[in-house]
This record gives sequence, structure tokens and C-alpha cells, in this order.
Amino acid sequence: MTLEKFSDIYYRAANRKGTNSDLEQLLAHPLSSQELQSIPDDRWLAMFTMKIFQSGMNWQVVRNKWPGFEEVFWGFDIEKMCLTPPEMWEKKATNPAIIRHLGKVMTIPTNAQMIQRAAREHGSFSNFIAQWPADDITGLWAYLKKHGARLGGNTGPYTLRLLGKDTFILSGDVEGYLRAQKVIEGGRDTRKSINATQAAFNQWQQESGRPLCQISQIIAFSVGDNRV
Repeated sequence: MTLEKFSDIYYRAANRKGTNSDLEQLLAHPLSSQELQSIPDDRWLAMFTMKIFQSGMNWQVVRNKWPGFEEVFWGFDIEKMCLTPPEMWEKKATNPAIIRHLGKVMTIPTNAQMIQRAAREHGSFSNFIAQWPADDITGLWAYLKKHGARLGGNTGPYTLRLLGKDTFILSGDVEGYLRAQKVIEGGRDTRKSINATQAAFNQWQQESGRPLCQISQIIAFSVGDNRV
């Protein structure tokens, strides 16, 4: 498989956005490992929960309700979430202060238990995330999907990106580009497609020295309906 040179992707994206400087101002910057390790574990659970509730809903509606979520779920304290009995979860799911959706509420204890297990082994869930190598970021996606609840698709990756872990995102534009380049053929989430995508991003990272999140954004800016 012959990939397009990243310098050519960058040139096209910069032209579409105006100048190199215009493009650079749009790019995300991941946190360092030390910065990631300072994130309290409850914030991972809170953000997983927010992204799960935003899936299939207006994101702003969830944001507007979020203070109620923080109050009802005790600031997403991991130990409290793991000790809460099943009948209390059902009661919490009917609280008008949150968006009442039992299925999504029940992801909270499952994801809290995932975070607690990783924290016991690595000192904190943030340590676990920070130590995961970028050249196998899709392995972290798979871990979240396997051990968590409703963290497959782009939910897990978007949460990682929002909290500063370097990851690419398979947005519609990025997936479309990868299909045009025949990196992805067939199902997007098959092991073959995921491995090929990780290999492509690893190559572009070696070429550019850029974080995965910026490579992902630049690809998206180089295609699709996003001209200035």
C-alpha cells in the first residue's frame, strides 16, 4: 500500500484553510504524559458518561443538564459508583435533574469498575492512559470497548481526545479519505481495517513528527466540505 505523502496532505489542507498559519491555529495539542497523569480518575468517568449521553442526542442539551449529573452521581466518585447498589441506579435513572435513560445510566457502574481495576494495577486510571503507546492507540480503543460499556465506535476515542490523550479520530471525512486511499476496505471496525489505519497513521507520524490528533485533523481539513 502506497500512502500519499503527509507533506502533500498538509499542503492541500493549508490551501483550503488559507495559509499554513491559518491551519496551525485550528490544530489541537495533546497533553504531556505528566499532565495526563494529573487528571483525577473521576473526570474520566464523567467524560465517558457525557459522551455516552451525547451519542444520538443534541450535545448542548446534555451540557445544559450536566450540573445535575454531577450532583446526582456525587461528582462521579469512583469508589461510590462501584459501591452503589443496583436498585439505587434504577432510582437515579428517574431523577429529573438528569436525562432519564436507564440503559445509559447503567454504563456508569460498569465504566467505574473498569477505571477502578486499571487504577489498582497502575496507580490511577490516568497513569494507565498516559502510559499507553501512541503507536497502538487503536489497542486502547479496543480495551475501552471490551472492558467498558458503550465505549465503542468514536465514543472512546472522542473522550480520549477531549481529555488530552493523543489519538486520531475516524470522523466521516477521515474515513472517507482512508477509503479513497484504500487503507480501509470493507468494514471500518474490522481488525484488518483498524490495523491498516494504525499503520498508516504511524507512517505519517514518522514523516511529520506531529501528534496523531493533528494528523487526523489535517487529513479532515484536506478533504470534505470545510473550505474557508
